[in-house]
Amino acid sequence: MDPKGKLTEAKQEIQKVIMGQDDVIDMLFTALLAKGHVLLESVPGSGKTMLAKSFARVMEGTFNRIQFTPDVLPSDVTGIQFFNPKTQEFEWRIGPVQTNVLLADEINRATPKTQSSLLEVMEERQTTIDGKTIDIDPPFFVIATQNPIETNHGTFPLPEAQLDRFLFKLQMNYPKREAEKAILTTYRLQEPLKEVTPVLALEDILNLQQKVREVTVSDTVTDYLLSLVEATRNHPDIELGISTRGALALMRASQARALIKGRSYVNPADVKELAPFIFAHRLILTMESSIQRSMEGIIENVIGQVEVPVEAGEVES
Repeated sequence: MDPKGKLTEAKQEIQKVIMGQDDVIDMLFTALLAKGHVLLESVPGSGKTMLAKSFARVMEGTFNRIQFTPDVLPSDVTGIQFFNPKTQEFEWRIGPVQTNVLLADEINRATPKTQSSLLEVMEERQTTIDGKTIDIDPPFFVIATQNPIETNHGTFPLPEAQLDRFLFKLQMNYPKREAEKAILTTYRLQEPLKEVTPVLALEDILNLQQKVREVTVSDTVTDYLLSLVEATRNHPDIELGISTRGALALMRASQARALIKGRSYVNPADVKELAPFIFAHRLILTMESSIQRSMEGIIENVIGQVEVPVEAGEVES
């Protein structure tokens, strides 16, 4: 199987449904192959649900959606053990987390206890119900959303330790005018989700995830990655820098991006390109810097301080 060709074909199928969001689609595929999850921040009506559904359809996977509200309980997410009066026995009912693609809609509306139940499944790929551990069938990919304009009314913002469980935090902005015109024209004539053809079998996804681990990361690229991580820990505007888990996330995402681009090795450009998406939701700024400067500006400054070893990407490792 040609990974680059197969993923390009899958992306083209999703573009039948989601237009003007090519960068977001690329990042979602990167996260999927890196076995990560994505926190998608956007206003209502931007196509988040359609994006998740089209992802599930293009990879022949199952899809579930949880609409989070303050009254959603952990058992509504992970499942329960209940007594069946017909059989006079206790039975297990697995929650919506037993799926391939899970849309956790408006996750910041759930209480911290319910948020934690989902984040545990994301990290461990398993759920525990009344002391019994149940594995989640792979692949398992979570797209969680939150509304950036509603941060104070009935919401429970994710703490930094839980944000760290997401590989990427992405912004899904309004499409450009031409793309939005194409959306109106397409949806006026048909239901494009019905036209999406499955391209990737679940076995293909699992094989690609394994191939990601085989992508070479040279010592030069590793040193560059670690230099970026250390720069966040020593920057005067940053109170808490990138952890070792964040460094591992950047390495794995860079391996996935290299595979998507058809390479068997990571080059420094992969690391530099993905670093802002790994760093943005993991860094904690000092109080003064959070008022005076933007996160984007500080990350750009951090990346600019570290020299890029361009020679490492000239030949395959």
